[in-house]
Amino acid sequence: MKITLNNYEDVVNKAISKIESENIIERIWEKDHTVWRDDPTEISNRLGWLDCVDVTSRSFKEINSFVDEVRAEGFTHALLMGMGGSSLAPEVFRLTFGVKEGYLNLSVLDSTHPEAVKEFSDKLDVENTLFIVSTKSGGTIETISFMKFFYTEAVKILGKEKAGSNFVVITDPGSGLEAIAKELKFRKIFLNDPDIGGRFSALSLFGAVPAALGGVDLNEFFASAEKMVNECKLHHISENSGAMLGVIIGTLTNEGVDKLTILCSSQINYFGAWLEQLIAESTGKDGKGILPVDLEPIGLIENFSCDRVFVHFKLESDSSKDKMINILKEANFPIIEITLNDVYNLADEFFRWEFATAIAGNVLAVQPFDQPNVESAKVAAKAMMKEYQKKGELPKLLPSLEMNNIKLFGDFKSKNISEAINTFVARAEKGKSYISIQAYIKPDDKSWHALQYLRSKIISEYQATVTLGYGPRFLHSTGQLHKGDGGNGLFIQLVDVSYDDLPIQITAVDENSEITFGTLINAQSLGDRQALLDNGREVLRLELSGNVAESILNLA
Repeated sequence: MKITLNNYEDVVNKAISKIESENIIERIWEKDHTVWRDDPTEISNRLGWLDCVDVTSRSFKEINSFVDEVRAEGFTHALLMGMGGSSLAPEVFRLTFGVKEGYLNLSVLDSTHPEAVKEFSDKLDVENTLFIVSTKSGGTIETISFMKFFYTEAVKILGKEKAGSNFVVITDPGSGLEAIAKELKFRKIFLNDPDIGGRFSALSLFGAVPAALGGVDLNEFFASAEKMVNECKLHHISENSGAMLGVIIGTLTNEGVDKLTILCSSQINYFGAWLEQLIAESTGKDGKGILPVDLEPIGLIENFSCDRVFVHFKLESDSSKDKMINILKEANFPIIEITLNDVYNLADEFFRWEFATAIAGNVLAVQPFDQPNVESAKVAAKAMMKEYQKKGELPKLLPSLEMNNIKLFGDFKSKNISEAINTFVARAEKGKSYISIQAYIKPDDKSWHALQYLRSKIISEYQATVTLGYGPRFLHSTGQLHKGDGGNGLFIQLVDVSYDDLPIQITAVDENSEITFGTLINAQSLGDRQALLDNGREVLRLELSGNVAESILNLA
């Protein structure tokens, strides 16, 4: 790991001395909750990740036996249904390692957009697909909705007696999902260590089981992670890269350098999505927060402000971003450079950044293991759905403008939608603010390219930091930070209201429906909008009809 701090060396060195003098590293390994708070609530029962490598390794025989079993029975595909920490690490494994010959081709479903659900329903051969229901709490509304939908589909094709054999669960002991899985005779129930929070679970069963199904060698992967675990126990921060990272990103944030911009070699590009959740949800609270900026279209250096720190994850064989890194160094930006020998070194990064985040929490004086503002959006969305069940429709907002299949909502007096967007975005303060594009639309290549084009236009015209996330996925990732940080965000909701809807069954064994996926995703967007407004954030909402990608391009 190579660090370039420039003008921040002195303040970082002071923070290093403080961490060492207070024995913070040793106290973390002793699981001393007072590192962060006097109250042990949601700390003492959230430090199991420190033991993940050892604990998960004990399950390798069980995991590999299960993988051999489903391969032998002819399963060729797997669909993992989960949100946040239950889905992001499996997605990193799949998109980084691919699928080893003879193993299961794993896909991840973390969108409640009905067309996203339908796409998997249409293309998957149920008979040869293993459905993985992955949720720590056992009650995540999106995950349980996916399970009910696909279990109903499996019953139609395989019959009630056989359907359960195509389902496997990863959850905490005693969760409601464990009980459902037993009742419906699911093939396998993996019970994870309950003392591990979702975003810290990459090296637990939540990551290991999907990785093994795709052919990742768990012994090799965890052997690499174990080396980093041992390094992160060292007292001297000069020898402990995890602690060093935490001190740097925490201290820089205290100095106003709070935009952690992630650059990756193309083969490991999707690691940023996992890191984004870990950092945003852990640090974005109490009016503070480190904002991860992932998959940003990189343009002119003039677009970057003094609130940026860059981290470059580079495979040893890749030099594609070296020129950009040198330009950033010449411009005196803080740079963190991490070189990986091969993709198996991602194991090191999972643990290194978990430890760094714990250290950063101490530096920032925040509790990194809770998510106090996530619940507010859930409560608001539930209220919306209750109203739907009573009245048959969600609460209706009055648009400020309506043009070309687009409705705009917010406190605007503009003549047209382009003017309203420009006025809104112009409120961003360079070197302080950020703009968050929140897309409640079907995730696919067309929409992604359109969103990235819109993002790049805003960056180039306003020299603003712009983040991008699909809803409801981002609610389980950056949603905490959006409502818990210092209030420097401006939020643009893009909501697709034109789609063929799908039902969500009342229970896994009851085909009747009281709500649809379309209603759920719309309620989630309305709920988060209300939660943002309640926390004093500014929100511009755009409802899109017809060709969504085309409408987004027209906004740019």
